[in-house]
Amino acid sequence: MSTEENPAAAPRSLAEALRGRDDAALAALLRSRPDLITPVPTDLTQLATRAGTRASVVRALERLDRFALQTAQALAVAADPASYGELLGLLAGDDGDPAVSAALPHALATLREQALVWGGDDRLRLVRTARELLSPSPQHPSPTGLGPTVREATAGMSPGRIQEIVATAGLPSTHDSVSAVTALTTLFGDPERMSALLDEAPAESVEVLERLVWGPPYGQVTADPAARLRWLLDRGLLLPTAPGTVVLPREVALRLRAGRAHRTPEPLPPPVEAAATHRPQVVDATAAGQAYTALATVEELLKDWDEGGPAVLRAGGLSVRDLKRTAAALDTTEPVAAFWVELAYAAGLLASDGEADERYAATPAYDGWRELPAAERWALLVTAWLTATRTAGLIGGRDAKDRTLSALGPGLDRSAAPEVRHRVLTLLAALPEGAAPSHDAVLARLHWERPLRGGGRSTAGPDTSATEDRRGEDLRARIARWTLSEAEMLGITGRGALSAHGRALIGAPAPEPRNPAQEPTGPGDKLPVHHLPHHRPALPPPALSPTQQSTATAAAARLLAPLLPEPLDHVLLQADLTAVAPGPLQRPLADMLGVLADVESKGGATVYRFTPGSVRRALDSGQAASDLHAFLAAHSRTPVPQPLAYLIDDVARRHGHLRVGAAAAYVRCDDDAVLNEILADKRAAGLGLRRLAPTVLAALADPAGLLEGLRAMGFAPAAESAEGDVLIARADARRTPPRTPPAPVPDGPPVPDDTLLTAAVRAVRAGDLAATTPRRTSAGDPAGPGELPRTTAAETLATMQAAVLTGEALWIGYVNAEGGASQRVIAPVRVEGGFVTAYDHTADEVRTYPLHRITGVAELAEDEG
Repeated sequence: MSTEENPAAAPRSLAEALRGRDDAALAALLRSRPDLITPVPTDLTQLATRAGTRASVVRALERLDRFALQTAQALAVAADPASYGELLGLLAGDDGDPAVSAALPHALATLREQALVWGGDDRLRLVRTARELLSPSPQHPSPTGLGPTVREATAGMSPGRIQEIVATAGLPSTHDSVSAVTALTTLFGDPERMSALLDEAPAESVEVLERLVWGPPYGQVTADPAARLRWLLDRGLLLPTAPGTVVLPREVALRLRAGRAHRTPEPLPPPVEAAATHRPQVVDATAAGQAYTALATVEELLKDWDEGGPAVLRAGGLSVRDLKRTAAALDTTEPVAAFWVELAYAAGLLASDGEADERYAATPAYDGWRELPAAERWALLVTAWLTATRTAGLIGGRDAKDRTLSALGPGLDRSAAPEVRHRVLTLLAALPEGAAPSHDAVLARLHWERPLRGGGRSTAGPDTSATEDRRGEDLRARIARWTLSEAEMLGITGRGALSAHGRALIGAPAPEPRNPAQEPTGPGDKLPVHHLPHHRPALPPPALSPTQQSTATAAAARLLAPLLPEPLDHVLLQADLTAVAPGPLQRPLADMLGVLADVESKGGATVYRFTPGSVRRALDSGQAASDLHAFLAAHSRTPVPQPLAYLIDDVARRHGHLRVGAAAAYVRCDDDAVLNEILADKRAAGLGLRRLAPTVLAALADPAGLLEGLRAMGFAPAAESAEGDVLIARADARRTPPRTPPAPVPDGPPVPDDTLLTAAVRAVRAGDLAATTPRRTSAGDPAGPGELPRTTAAETLATMQAAVLTGEALWIGYVNAEGGASQRVIAPVRVEGGFVTAYDHTADEVRTYPLHRITGVAELAEDEG
């Protein structure tokens, strides 16, 4: 009979407490602590042992919210075991607190669900490892600020000194130290007697107690303490723990605190309220504009790197100089440029080419991405951002070895990033449409939900701060700040509020309107306990599964698509050699215009400028002058200006008049006067030119350098092949080999799905049945408790055959092909050919086992009931 069926039978261990749970409760434990299922425990005893290991307990404590953690901390300083009333008193104090009383059942249920607390309400026990982590000690002060108990502090004190303290405190003397310490503890726990004792204390002594009461409880004294300290020492209100060190006993501190273990219990999460409200249509339109800008920025970045981007550093990543150049090209700051570079890398659009002279370039996936509709391109970017563990905000900082973290380099993965991003967006989704919260409110809520997840903080450290960086913020807070700004740049939010397509991206339902009648009307108003918001705070919702995320992303793209501007098929040509694009251009038009002209300014309308260099670039790509005239005439809503037509014809007339090829390099031209002009130009001195023939010059420079040098001198040379044909240079010729996006670094074991949980619970139950089922033993049976049965092959075969006839179940030891040993309960059905076919209660299915792998067999004991 389980303990749940018989409350009087209290569990004696965590394993027994787990044995009393139903399958749903065991599945909830494995879901909340997925490290316990890797690998699947053989039985509940092994599960309990694994749940009590230090690494697993630390991970479980890090996932508690503030109040659940405070509850565990209070249990660590309470008696072991403690009653529910004692725990409530430590959290609510002598005066009580309705909010604490309402939230404590949920917090305690969370600790029980995660197997950090076990036992009934009259005998609550904190798992031993958690108690060791959270209990006070000189090396690791308690987060509550409490010190050791009187019994712990007086453990090394002489019996005579203890008797002196008892007498000075006004207590009758005793015959032994144990009863003396008990009397002193009783005195400190009695409110009336303690009040009477403190009324006699000098004001200076009370001031000392007030400085120590909320921690740290330790203080330094000299060999000859002052009178105010001597008064406290003589009455045991301060106890020596080491030479020159005294401590405030826990019982005294609790009495001075009115019974509270924490100065400020936090049963309710800080509210995330709207700091500003905008019309939802304005939010969506602003976000859509930012989404379009994000697409244009990524395209511009990769277009700039089409012919081969910056070199890869020897240690990996982008150099500071190249990042500055990229920021200048994108007309933004270096941190923002680093974000776009990392986003393109996370989306698989950018990678290193892997050549000997390794450089960054666009991947083949970039070409496919450019052909997608704008909303789908945005969806791919934001999905990569949501799940990426690489954190662009760290770029420019230092790693543990004091090395600078570079863009696209190693050391940028932070496994908490996806969880924080999802949670920040979920908090925004909980607000009404158009509502934008303050950043500080979001950060305060995140810190309440995961107070120990600051990036490596010790579980036993003070609860006043988390691991901090040089700016005083923990890692989760920094990631949250970056998330809020990055979501705005990506168009997930607009003006700080979550957009409709941003809400769909995380699968959030439309918010319900608030009821003003159930909210406080002024800063001093308070709600009744049953109307307190979040009085049973739930754990943050988990991130979506890949299938759910794919569906949510598609829905977000559908909502965004109508808000994005339609691509145009025309531009407006002007007489000053510029073209104005009044909106986004269709892909072929944008690509061609990007080669034929240079972007002069961006904004609602993009201004392109035609120059001799840009026209030459179009001619280098294989276009003829007639093609350029026809292209402009077809796509301009205004007539082609005469200056632009003259510019194209003039550059085309001179284009290719000079030919550059590889000797080391050479220049040839049918007009020797042009070659004479080049030789006479002082700017050609660095090219090492000399005449080989009336129409040919040889150069020391390579062909690429010679081309650039002649173009800088104002000529329009064309490169040619070894056969004398003109080489056509295309902007998108450089691509890396196929590359996969960087894989996110998981934050611990993955959360198991329902199918795995069901199978794991069934296996653990069956293994526990095999381990705990009573069996018949004989005087010569060598197998002890927990050991596999051992019988000879003949005895095993005979017992199996008999069980087939009687239909009885047997307990066997089995060693699989990998050498793993296990205990199983089976009901044999058939024995033949060296195999036994049986219904395996452990696996809950019919299986066949080789007899030679069965170590032994034993009959089950008869059920006495």
